[in-house]
Amino acid sequence: MTESKITVYGAYWCPDCRRAKKFLGEQFVPFKWIDIEQDKEAEGYVLQKNNGKRIIPTIVFEDDSFLVEPSNAELAKKLGLKTEAKKTYYDLIIIGGGPAGLTAAIYAAREGADTLLIERSGLGGQAGITVGLDNFPGFPEGISGQEFSERVAQQARRFNVEILQAVDVEKLENEEGYHEVYTSDGKHYHSSALLIATGASYRRLEVPGEYDYIGAGIHFCATCDGPFYKGAKEIVVVGGGNSAVEEGLHLTTFAEKVTLLVRGDKLTASQIAIDKVNEPNSKVEVKYNVIVDAFEGKDSKLKTIKYHYKDSDKTEEIHPAAAFVFIGQTPNSEFLKDYVEMDKYGFVLTGHDLTHQNGELSIPHPFETNISGIFVAGDVRHGSTKQVASAVGEGAAASISIREFLRSR
Repeated sequence: MTESKITVYGAYWCPDCRRAKKFLGEQFVPFKWIDIEQDKEAEGYVLQKNNGKRIIPTIVFEDDSFLVEPSNAELAKKLGLKTEAKKTYYDLIIIGGGPAGLTAAIYAAREGADTLLIERSGLGGQAGITVGLDNFPGFPEGISGQEFSERVAQQARRFNVEILQAVDVEKLENEEGYHEVYTSDGKHYHSSALLIATGASYRRLEVPGEYDYIGAGIHFCATCDGPFYKGAKEIVVVGGGNSAVEEGLHLTTFAEKVTLLVRGDKLTASQIAIDKVNEPNSKVEVKYNVIVDAFEGKDSKLKTIKYHYKDSDKTEEIHPAAAFVFIGQTPNSEFLKDYVEMDKYGFVLTGHDLTHQNGELSIPHPFETNISGIFVAGDVRHGSTKQVASAVGEGAAASISIREFLRSR
């Protein structure tokens, strides 16, 4: 593991501390976290750095320089991340630097398209925080999500893809047939074609310890990470819907027992899945009306989940090998609201899904939205399968559609 050269001094209750930790984690920057309320010597150090003021987060770097309550933009600058493009016009702008966006960038740039990729957090998307990819073709021994992401990003740069990081896209506009992309730092860029590959975010419980153990005992994909726990005595699944129950049943392949922690008083999955859970020889136990309070660990690994029942203040504990949280996904499509057509959950409609909805539309290219020249690939797209291999395939296929679109202009 890379040695931490950055120390973040803060406290759990501090929202700016959580934001800074999240930003550093998304950029794969190792850091040491010190809670000054648990460490009086660290509290004194913060007071010394800030002329007697107790200001957090105070972030100290390897050269002993430090930032106090920095914005993400200030952190990005300090870390040397590229946040401003060289030009204002590109053949193709890709929003999102996960497997779909990076793959599309490689395909487009190899064919000579001037390509800009904009990513608001870390390159690699959800894949980047996956412990390991054991089901991606070509890696018989598996590969860590972070290494996979770094390799694909390096490959994109090899073909001269210009990449911006820590840059949020706020809105899109169309001007005389060109797509205008406005970013949160006041810049805007325009292109002939646009690919949206912003992915989806797993909903979080937002309880103490959750972020600290993501990838170290807390996971969001049973297919991706379940095999790492083969032979485990117990795995916990949080959630009671279709995904939680189906993934919980899948996890019984690896663990002796799976415990479902369900917030409601019943499962809301399909009846077939519920019947499987209730079978006499089922390896799944369900606890209803459960509120998860905290995740705790030791030696950087999850060890304990604390929870209570809705009608009681008494806290109980469970000590699983891992916890999988399945309380839904939210597509990262906020900036597209009222701009392109989406399903009721906010996933973007493309291709034949559009023609089936509205017979008056001309048939779009594969992966194209209802707006000519705007394409979508990966988890943010309606109908995607939420797997790295399929995201890579969608990125490649979308890039080929974009090539045909650009040739027709």
